[in-house]
Amino acid sequence: MNRKILKLAIPNIVSNLSVPLLGAIDTAVVGHLEHVYYLGAIAVGSIIFDFIFWGFGFLRMGTTGLVAQAYGAGNKRQTRVILLRVLIVAVASSLLILLLQYPLIEFSLFIVNATPEVEEYTRLYFYIRIFAAPATLTLYAINGWFLGMQNSTYPMIVTIVLNVLNIILNLVFVFQFGMNVDGVAAGSLVASYLGLVLAMFLFWRKYGPLELDIKIPELLEAEELKKFFTVNRDIVIRTLCLIFCYAFFTAKSAAMGNVALAANTILLQMWYISSYGVDGFAYAAESLVGRFTGAKDEQMLRKAIKACMLWGIGLGLIATLAYWAFDREIIALFTNKENVITMAMSVVVWLIIAPLVNSICFIWDGVYIGATATAAMRNSMLIATVLFYIPVYFITEPYIGIHALWLAMTSFMIIRGVTLSIYAPAKIFKTTLGLSGWKA
Repeated sequence: MNRKILKLAIPNIVSNLSVPLLGAIDTAVVGHLEHVYYLGAIAVGSIIFDFIFWGFGFLRMGTTGLVAQAYGAGNKRQTRVILLRVLIVAVASSLLILLLQYPLIEFSLFIVNATPEVEEYTRLYFYIRIFAAPATLTLYAINGWFLGMQNSTYPMIVTIVLNVLNIILNLVFVFQFGMNVDGVAAGSLVASYLGLVLAMFLFWRKYGPLELDIKIPELLEAEELKKFFTVNRDIVIRTLCLIFCYAFFTAKSAAMGNVALAANTILLQMWYISSYGVDGFAYAAESLVGRFTGAKDEQMLRKAIKACMLWGIGLGLIATLAYWAFDREIIALFTNKENVITMAMSVVVWLIIAPLVNSICFIWDGVYIGATATAAMRNSMLIATVLFYIPVYFITEPYIGIHALWLAMTSFMIIRGVTLSIYAPAKIFKTTLGLSGWKA
């Protein structure tokens, strides 16, 4: 089992870490430019795109669980039907995003109380990067399908190539052509389409051309559509809650001033790095849990969940120890501004404990997605957001200031892990397999 997990997890970890690495390099690039508000614009712009693109994360997560179950059941044609269905949704969604780009940016900036300089450069960033939407959403669908087919190597190749190209293009546009946030946005735009071309080539090379002889009745089969939209509805709600928490965090940081925003942006980049690492094992859980759920294999399902959880917690512990030992040195890689470093160090303790605390809920997310037990995952997220994250911030902020943001975020992650653990006996085994429940 460990060999199966590592075969899936290692490529996922490598590809996942290239995502925050890109964000970290973007942050470092603009963090060394003349004005602090460039860094603020990248932070706000990134949060806006997190809202937009992560909101369609179901194109990746929902696809993985559904395809993995079809794969486990030995239904090859159904895996192709799911892919075509999700590609249609991805293209239609990206066109809608492009049509609504003006109200999206204006509403976003209305919510985020940023300085005029940050708003100006956020708009510049947004109106360039928004045209990456078709490539980004289509890649979500294709990579989700690869993972459902137990193929984590292709998403790794696509993600690494895309992000390496993005980094190179960003450096060229910013330092060679004298651009600032517009150079970072342009790099993301070009790299997204190059990554899509690569993904399509890899698909064709291993799986052959997409079967377009799939009939409309197959795409519109009532039970499959109901499952598709139910799973994806729950994932959308779950994802919007998650994005809200990060957006709220950034908005409140912005309201505290450019230095606080810059400091929290850097710490969030470090948060993402550890999160994406643990997510490698969460993605492995998605693939394996979906496969063994589809095959109705209770014994292998239990082994996969336990092993993925142990690997995830172990990696979280390693990240916690690394941040404790090298906190200031890592922060200094992102910026040379002493006031930003000082502010970040004042709250760095929350970052240090985060990887270990967060690893439990991240692995559970992978388990629930693979089992398509998304209603419980949605409910867990709503409980953590509405009953803990928001109240904790507003109750404690008058007394502890910037620490209230980090306390709220930490509470949010702990509650997610606790509620998902409580739900597991009924929702992972009794509901999805008709089994007797969790066994220690």
